[in-house]
Amino acid sequence: MQLPRSRRRPIHQTFRSEGPLVYARLSDPILVKRAKDGDRQALAALCERHAPRVEKLAGHLLRDPEDARDAAQEALTKLCTRIGQFRGESQFSTWLHRLTMNACSDVAKRQSARACEPLLEDRRASTDADPAREADRAELRGELNRRLGEIPPDQARVVVLKDALGLSFEEIAAAARMPVGTAKCYAHRGRNQLRDKLSDVA
Repeated sequence: MQLPRSRRRPIHQTFRSEGPLVYARLSDPILVKRAKDGDRQALAALCERHAPRVEKLAGHLLRDPEDARDAAQEALTKLCTRIGQFRGESQFSTWLHRLTMNACSDVAKRQSARACEPLLEDRRASTDADPAREADRAELRGELNRRLGEIPPDQARVVVLKDALGLSFEEIAAAARMPVGTAKCYAHRGRNQLRDKLSDVA
């Protein structure tokens, strides 16, 4: 006795309707691939996505706000001109952090002859419900920036990348071109020195 053959049900495939490509939704690897192939919109999307983090990193590494803006702009310019050199051996963000750190170093060297100007006081109206608390925070940030300038630059850089930007030690090691163990050591020493310096003030 033969069993009846089961009838195969036809498979209906629904294809997504072709619509405009939303670059903001594409991942970094896809944007990088498209940018390297000459897609200017993909390159612009990469710059727009990573500009805030580049500016934040430059602001932490350079005391002068103008120098930080110059370095951030220079890093984004290098991103546009050197995207073809990115080989994908590390994460794109790690490669961009390295470009930003190099740009900060270049700007700092160019401005080394110029006296470091104090940060201008922000006189904009505060939207914080507690102005006294905001003033305390601003004072603490200023003191922290001053103390970062008093510890070895490599240690300060690692502390900023780890505690301010939240990078992993692996990402820091790749961006700063140092062993992971060295990055951990610098973070430990830098934090201890900052803690001691800040406790002296308190």
